[in-house]
Amino acid sequence: MTPASALRPLRLGLRWLRLLSHRQRQTLLMLLLALTTSVEFLENIMFVFASSHIVGGVDADPRSFALVQAAYAVGSMLMILKQQWLAQRFGYRHYLTGALLVFMAGTLAAATSHSLPQLVGARFVQGVGGGALFTSCRILVNVMFTPADRPRASRIFMLGIFSASALAPAMAAELIERGVWQDVFYGALPFAALAALGAWLLLPDAEPREDNPGPALGPLLLFGAAVVTLQAAMTEARFDIFSHPLRLALICAAGVGLLMWFLWQQWHHSAPVLRLRALRSPVYLTGLAMYFVYYLISNLSGYVFPIYAEQALGLPLATTGWLNTFAATVSLAGIFVYLRVAPQLPHKKPLMASGLVLMAGASWWFSSMPPDAGPPALAWGLIGKGLFGVMVIIPIAGLTFRSLADEDFAHGYRSKNLLRQIAASFASALGAVLLQNRQFAVHTSLSSAIGQHTAQAQQWMDAAQAAFGARGFDAGHAHQAALAQLATLMETQSRLIACEDLYRLIAALALTAAVFMLVQRRLD
Repeated sequence: MTPASALRPLRLGLRWLRLLSHRQRQTLLMLLLALTTSVEFLENIMFVFASSHIVGGVDADPRSFALVQAAYAVGSMLMILKQQWLAQRFGYRHYLTGALLVFMAGTLAAATSHSLPQLVGARFVQGVGGGALFTSCRILVNVMFTPADRPRASRIFMLGIFSASALAPAMAAELIERGVWQDVFYGALPFAALAALGAWLLLPDAEPREDNPGPALGPLLLFGAAVVTLQAAMTEARFDIFSHPLRLALICAAGVGLLMWFLWQQWHHSAPVLRLRALRSPVYLTGLAMYFVYYLISNLSGYVFPIYAEQALGLPLATTGWLNTFAATVSLAGIFVYLRVAPQLPHKKPLMASGLVLMAGASWWFSSMPPDAGPPALAWGLIGKGLFGVMVIIPIAGLTFRSLADEDFAHGYRSKNLLRQIAASFASALGAVLLQNRQFAVHTSLSSAIGQHTAQAQQWMDAAQAAFGARGFDAGHAHQAALAQLATLMETQSRLIACEDLYRLIAALALTAAVFMLVQRRLD
């Protein structure tokens, strides 16, 4: 489909569209693509922000969050692999409208879930619908607009994503604060419904190719089995790494083996799902590696911060949401600055390395906070976190695909979004497992320390019991209240230390990535 023919869907029976100029109709389509993509970002960021409340709502442990995220990732990646065939077979109008309806059905199912299996199934359905959105809309930017119009379309597309990222945390926090955890899912539905209506009315029917038999089911099942096996290894690592190390190693080996088998099959297949041979450019592969690192760091930080601020520092949920939104707003403001200064920066490598160093500094800042730190103390870290996204991902996006031919762009972007889902799922699993593991270890250490300093512990208990007694508690209830307060303090302290340790890990990852960015010669 050529850019000129792609604008012909405005031949629909919508008479009012004829009142708009050609540029206005283009802008309307650009806004629709941005909105459709933003739906997935909005829902996913809201979900990650509210993860502890959602997992608690279905009476599951934190480790289960990795399983729920894996279900979404698997559904999304299977849809990404089928994206080209489905778009050609049904046309983008029917394909994206259907995908949004499936996404909405999964969202409704998630909102009405009462158990972990129900939530896992609902997130899989959400992933199947959501997997179509980002890849298809970004490909449509290149398909529906001429080279002269693509920069404006890309800017609107990018601003839509960052705007949704800024809105999501505060929206999730306010919905939970004023209602229940299920409202996080309901909050995304109006945007999805508007996008579905726009897709049905404005997108092209494309040029269906009935002769295309589509990819075989075998490679899709093989890829899904590989991802599920690797995710299972990650979620079980917390329990099996010492008790059953051989079993864990075998599961990891099986997952890696299945993934290698899938890649080998795609490399040698005459009509592969992924055209790997066309994506061998060193620039593209280096860009993919940096994409993975960026999404890993970003999603790991996104998972930790709400737990760190709300449960470790004791900040109100609404405050935590608005702090996250503040960081995303810094990113949004940074985009406007970047768009102005980028043409004057012939070399982007120093900028990207600086963004990674900033993220390392922000993570170290968070890891150094005292237990009574308030929102003002977190501001510098949030600014660094916000600038990280602009300084790293935007230049990477501009450099990664420049080496690909136009006909390979869609395949390259599908591969990139597969990697995005793998990185997001892996980061969530890593965060959940490491945080729970470290918190358990710190709690055990604190309990041991209290047992070794019985005099100080008893002195604290006596003071706490006296304080409760002054409030009217009898001796028995005052003792129970003091024990409960001690348990809460130990839980909060162990969570704070665990979060700070995880932030130190993020800082180390970011610094390592900054060194790699400086020494590599492909992205400049």
